[in-house]
Amino acid sequence: MASPKKKLQGLVAATITPMTENGEINFSVIGRYVDYLVEEQGVKSIFVNGTTGEGLSLSIEERRRVAEEWVTKGKNKLDQVVIHVGALSLKESQELAKHAAEIGADGIAVIAPFFLKPWNKDVLINFLKEVAASAPALPFYYYHIPALTGVKIRAEELLDGIQDKIPTFQGLKFSDTDLLDFGQCVDQNRQRQFAFLFGVDEQLLSALVMGATGAVGSFASRDLSTLCSN
Repeated sequence: MASPKKKLQGLVAATITPMTENGEINFSVIGRYVDYLVEEQGVKSIFVNGTTGEGLSLSIEERRRVAEEWVTKGKNKLDQVVIHVGALSLKESQELAKHAAEIGADGIAVIAPFFLKPWNKDVLINFLKEVAASAPALPFYYYHIPALTGVKIRAEELLDGIQDKIPTFQGLKFSDTDLLDFGQCVDQNRQRQFAFLFGVDEQLLSALVMGATGAVGSFASRDLSTLCSN
């Protein structure tokens, strides 16, 4: 079973992908971005190529290069670099998962495929299992965001027995307003030491009361004008 050096918890910054005026990725900003998060925001864990980073709007090659830059620039500065590797194509998601392992990422996360959607828990778990198996040494997190994927399978249902199918499963990023579902995730899995990372900034206080172990959000990246202007 995957065992991270440090448990993913506390504040995790969902990173923005910096762009130039011409729509090209501005890789030169990422080193300063790391320093900004660590020195000014006190945040040492990041979630790369997720919704905030517009990962699914980037090409596979762009996603690979962004991941590489964050891992490289974050070395010896960041505690955890988790790469979102979800994609509509299973093969592309597997490719991104393998790449994340090769470059030294600390974990991977995957959303549900959302064009031809999984119609039940077993179909979704089979997809996630195939991706996780492509990076068997990395902790695996499920990214639950039904408002964008349209996949309405409750997270609480998905977690039931998930480590039997995905031994590297370590927790989930819960980006939904259904606090009943979130609370049941926590209550029914307290003994498993999962990471319960909440992803809706506006409801974070409520989630913390219910047992969230951390938060993934854009809260640490809301004033980047000084970085992008230099």
